[in-house]
Order: sequence, then structure tokens, then C-alpha cells
Amino acid sequence: MELKPRCLDKINQLINKGVDIPNPLTVDIGEEVDPGQISGKGVNIYPGCRIYGEKTVISADAQIGYEGPVTIENCQIGPKVELKGGYFNKAVFLEKASMGLGAHVREGCILEEQASGAHCVGLKQTILFPFVTLGSLINFCDCLMAGGTSRKVHSEVGSSYIHFNFTPDGDKATASLIGDVPRGVMLDQPPIFLGGQGGMVGPARLGYGIVVAAGTILRGDFLEDNKLIVGKPHRGRVINYVPNRYSNLSRVVENNILYLANLAALEQWYIHVRREFFEAEELGELVYLGVLDKLALGKTERIKRLKALAEKMPASLEDGRGGGRPGAGRHEFHDKIEEVCELFEEAETAANEGTNNRDSFLEAFQAHGKYNQRDYLEVVQGLPPAVSVQGTRWLSDIIDGFCRHTQAILPSLGIFRG
Repeated sequence: MELKPRCLDKINQLINKGVDIPNPLTVDIGEEVDPGQISGKGVNIYPGCRIYGEKTVISADAQIGYEGPVTIENCQIGPKVELKGGYFNKAVFLEKASMGLGAHVREGCILEEQASGAHCVGLKQTILFPFVTLGSLINFCDCLMAGGTSRKVHSEVGSSYIHFNFTPDGDKATASLIGDVPRGVMLDQPPIFLGGQGGMVGPARLGYGIVVAAGTILRGDFLEDNKLIVGKPHRGRVINYVPNRYSNLSRVVENNILYLANLAALEQWYIHVRREFFEAEELGELVYLGVLDKLALGKTERIKRLKALAEKMPASLEDGRGGGRPGAGRHEFHDKIEEVCELFEEAETAANEGTNNRDSFLEAFQAHGKYNQRDYLEVVQGLPPAVSVQGTRWLSDIIDGFCRHTQAILPSLGIFRG
């Protein structure tokens, strides 16, 4: 049996630079893949793997396909990442992130340091902060989850959990914030626990330190920290169903704007804080660019879904369903959605918010003098509390700015008045 012509040269290049490919006859590498973007230091590509995409990056000591075949397409893989089996497309995995057999990780995902999933986990447009752990048999698309301080004290999602991200009216303006960016990036918050065989109906928001009992379906926001939530099933009944009613439209829009604003804040964190750490790593700049690309994909997805929701407002006003003040808000949402979305499409909006707190924080961060450690987790967790608080204020300023601008565009919708 002969190697395919398109694979022969690339596989030989990888083997010659030190990549361990124990059975090269079973590995397929696309013509567009750049071998220069695959490290030769400790990388193992096990039998049955397929690697595609001109933007694919594989950093040192990555382990690909140990438990079963892996397909990678335009992913950026950091050092010591383990992708044990499954399909991975347009996602980023930072140092020591891992996914078990049967994973299905699609576009817009970012798994930060030491985030992990067991077997048969489905993700799309999902961001997991360091240490977040997912059990098995999980569908967890359209979420951002933070919390926890180490692999021993981490946020966790129990097995057989579902984030419900598609409504009976066909909407996906349903992204949920489990934790947040301003506090979450400081890696000093208590973990969040979502009990197994449960679910969350998006778009929802949760505070830190929350424990949700197994089997509970969350259908609202729980913003207070350190609470135990024990759900109860719906009482059985049959009632008339009215499509496109949107009785909680203000909450849905508000949560979507907050999610977009958190993505913008996270982008600023990567630009101003994280980039130097990536630059210290082999192929790190390419991984960093991959993160920015995934954040851009995330914003594009959320804007697309928010616009699709706004387009349905005329139908929701039929038969007097949206009369009175709610009707005015729906008209406004429909007519001004483009103006709202432009806020998030212009990079200057986020860059211009909270500059005083940003500059003070960055000065203190750099004075902390630990960039030479090259360990992002240690540096952030070693910050003096006062410095961490200042960083949180900067990122909160960014989010508050987006909320304030959106409220000014949509005054009749009644958002951000709590």
C-alpha cells in the first residue's frame, strides 16, 4: 500500500522534525496544512487521524487520537493538549485542555487552560475558562462558563446535562453566562456546579458559587452568589400555545446584550493582557490569533441570532399580542436592531470604555513583574487583590458601557433598569 501523494511529503516532514506518527499509513493530512505550524516537540498523532485546514496549529506535546480517531479542521491547539477522539472544527484549545472519546467540538469554541470534557461531549460557540470540567454525554452549546481556582476546585457540569439553546419558535438568541468575564478572568471565584441529568434553558445567567441539584432544569436567572438551587418539575397540564408571543422579550434582549458585552470584554483582556504570554510560546502567536478569530465568530453568531429575533417582532404584534408599552418596545427593537449591533461591530466601542481603570490596572499588572515566568495562571492568581479588583472594574466598565449605549437606543424596551 502506498501513501497518498498529498500526504507523503507532509508526513515525512513531520516525522523528520520529531512528530511521533506510529502508523503513518493511516493518517491523512490535507494539502493545505502547513507542516511549519505543527511543532516537532513531543507531538503524537495516533493511527486513524485526519488533519485539515490551512489555519491548523498543533503545539508542543499535544496528543492527538489516543483513544480513537480524531479529525481536526482549522483548529489552534496549544501545548500539552489532549484530543483523545472525535471531531474538532474551528476551535481553540489552550495549554493542557483535553477532550475525551466521541467529542464533537465545532466552530467558535475556546477551551482555556486545563478545561476538559469526558466522553461524548458536544460543543459549539462555547467558551470554558480555566479548570472548567464537563462530564460525559453532554450537549453544552452557546455558553460561557467560568469559576474555580484549580483542577481540584473547579466549576463542573455533571453528566447528561443539556443547555437548551433552541426555542419552539426557532430562535437561538439563547446564549447563557455561567459566571462572567470581569470576575472570571481573575481565577479567584468559587466554582459553579451544575448537577447531572439536568439542564438550563437559555439565555440564562448564574452567579458564582451556585450549586444546582441533579435533575434540575433552570428556567431563569440566578445572580446571587453561593446559593443551592433544587428544582421541581412542571405541573402536568395542557394549554393553548401562541407562537411568537415573547412575553419575556426584555429579559431575552438584555441577556443577549450582556453576553455580547462579555465577549467584547474578553477580547480586550486577550489583547491587552494575554498576548505577551502567547508570544513567549512556540506557535503562540498563531494560537492567539485563533482565539481572536473565535471571539469574532462568537460575536458574529450572537448578532446574527439577535437580528433574526428582531425580524420576528412584526409577527409577535399580530392579534394585539404586543399592544401598549410592550408593543412600542417591540417596534423599537425591530427598527433599531442594526444600530444596536453596530455597537459590537466597531472595535472602538470596547477599546474606549474604562480606559482609566485599564491603564492603571495594566501598569500595576506589569509592575507585578512576573511576565518572565511565562505561566499565565500563576501570574494572574498571584496578583494582589487590589490589582485584581481594578482589572475587574476595567472589564465591568466595558460591559456597562455597552449596556448604557443599548439602553439609549432602545428606551421603550425597558432593559437594564434593575
